[in-house]
Amino acid sequence: MYHYNHHFFPCLHCHPHSYIRMVQHLIERCLLLHMSRDQCVKALAEHASVWPLVTLTVWRELQKENKDFFQAYFRAISPRSFMSKTKIYSEAI
Repeated sequence: MYHYNHHFFPCLHCHPHSYIRMVQHLIERCLLLHMSRDQCVKALAEHASVWPLVTLTVWRELQKENKDFFQAYFRAISPRSFMSKTKIYSEAI
């Protein structure tokens, strides 16, 4: 029976482009889960063994390329945004 090895990742030194693309993909998955930058850095370090500096560097480049998206994203995940959504929801009930 064939078992897929989930722990196989491209090597930063052997395949830097593939590695950076993988980190970008993992960051995008974190964004879908509404994670903060710090949560994403921690998750990638723990679960994918990505060095925090690499995650932060890729995050910073994504942020530069997608300023409007990240401004909206940070507003959406901010605690104040969450509290106002909760208030609106509780008032609707």
